Amino acid sequence: MRAWQIQTTEGLDGLKLAEVDLPDPGPGEVRVRLRANSINYRDLSVVSDPAARGIRLPRIPNSDGAGDVTAVGQGVTEFAPGDRVAGCFFAKWIDGPCSAEAMATARGGEIDGFLCEEANVRAEGLVKIPDHLSFAEAATLPCAALTAWRALVPVGRLKAGDSVLLLGTGGVSIFALQFATLMGARVILTSSSEEKLERARALGAWQTVNYREVPDWEQPVLEMTEGRGVDVTVEVGGAGTLEKSIAATRVAGTIGMIGVLTGGQVNPALVMRKSITLQGIYVGSRNLFRDMNRAIAAAELRPVIDRTFKFEEAPEAYRAMKAAGHFGKLVIEI
Repeated sequence: MRAWQIQTTEGLDGLKLAEVDLPDPGPGEVRVRLRANSINYRDLSVVSDPAARGIRLPRIPNSDGAGDVTAVGQGVTEFAPGDRVAGCFFAKWIDGPCSAEAMATARGGEIDGFLCEEANVRAEGLVKIPDHLSFAEAATLPCAALTAWRALVPVGRLKAGDSVLLLGTGGVSIFALQFATLMGARVILTSSSEEKLERARALGAWQTVNYREVPDWEQPVLEMTEGRGVDVTVEVGGAGTLEKSIAATRVAGTIGMIGVLTGGQVNPALVMRKSITLQGIYVGSRNLFRDMNRAIAAAELRPVIDRTFKFEEAPEAYRAMKAAGHFGKLVIEI
């Protein structure tokens, strides 16, 4: 079968299409014919600089993949040929809090990912996908969607009438917009593009702020919330935006810390003074993935896909991620 592999540390030039032998699925394994991948910023980071992350080469990238089951190994009863499935970001995080053992099974980094035509996957590393979704749509769920869901639901304890601050219009932020709107929350979203802000409003954003026109965007966020601040912030920027996010979040509010897109330093006293709950979010467990999928199925929610690429065009998909002009998700169809 064909697979894209990171073979050298030369960035995108080190990504090569190769022929890889795949054995029959072993006990507890499921053979999946991959139909689609989606790309996350983390995938771009892995391909661009695998040495910085200590990635052993060659490595098949991309954590997010969806496809159909073609065979099962001995002892597998949960899946059967023909089932439509998506891989979990972590091969061995079933439930409960994250652990070092779970983190050592992150796909597309610590272990091989899904940018390939077929893969043998442990049954506990798969979930069935909602019937109404295409493979391309389902492939957007494992990382960005589950990260947004975890930030809002188990961590943020979001409820109807709450206010949510979202930064930008990448995959996590757009999923968070869809989920928060679905739950009856009021969303404030920032972007530097008026076109993207208009699209966000069409998806249900309550208020928007152009951070290029208003660099101190935390001030209008406070004004929109009558000086109180938002209940939950999904922070995808990093240290460079965190102080503004803290200022825009209410006393005893919650910030789900996800992104590392901007550099800088943060004064931790700012968190203490407002009794902010600052929680690092590294995707989520298999059981949380199932919970999210039930909500997606009940609402017949459809992920927002900005652009799709052919399998042979995978390097172009990474270049599109690097250009950061997308709204929602970038998908590779296999």
